[in-house]
Amino acid sequence: MDLVVPTSAFIAFIGDCTTAGTPLSPLEETVCTATGPTGLGIIAVYSFLIAFILPLPSEVVLVPAETLRLGLSTNGNLVAIILASAAGKAFGSLVAFHIGQEAKEYGPLIRRIKRSRFDIIEWSEKKTVQIAKKYGYVGLALALCVPFFPDTLSIYAFTVLERDYYRFGAATFFGSAGRLVVTLGLAGGTLALL
Repeated sequence: MDLVVPTSAFIAFIGDCTTAGTPLSPLEETVCTATGPTGLGIIAVYSFLIAFILPLPSEVVLVPAETLRLGLSTNGNLVAIILASAAGKAFGSLVAFHIGQEAKEYGPLIRRIKRSRFDIIEWSEKKTVQIAKKYGYVGLALALCVPFFPDTLSIYAFTVLERDYYRFGAATFFGSAGRLVVTLGLAGGTLALL
């Protein structure tokens, strides 16, 4: 089975490779042009950062699949990218998890955020609590499989509810990998219709 979505078509599907004009566009451009083993490291670091601090799209890590130059086929590059990205995001989510555990202990921070103009915590907690109660860590993994949805918020909301680092890391690894596979499927299906 051929999983390959040509890079030019994929870029057309997700839009521009970067959020042009923002201070973070050079970071995204670096990911989109990553090559070799260093490129995999860049993808892992980018995924690490978006898990706990940067609300950027995860999907751009798929762009260099055809040009990564690892000595693998494009499908092999995709598998390497998915694994590197998922590992980076899982590690980043563990950092977020640790921060979330610390924040639970620091009540004034949570109270201040809840009083802010944008009550993100209440909304995300409500949605995440619903998912967590119904599906547990599988729910987190499923929530992270949704393409183009900022997962930083889901990760932080879930950290406030849970305590198991290993299950949390595994859920974010599989959810992150699933997100990229779902994105490839959507891109392939959408482009096939055109």
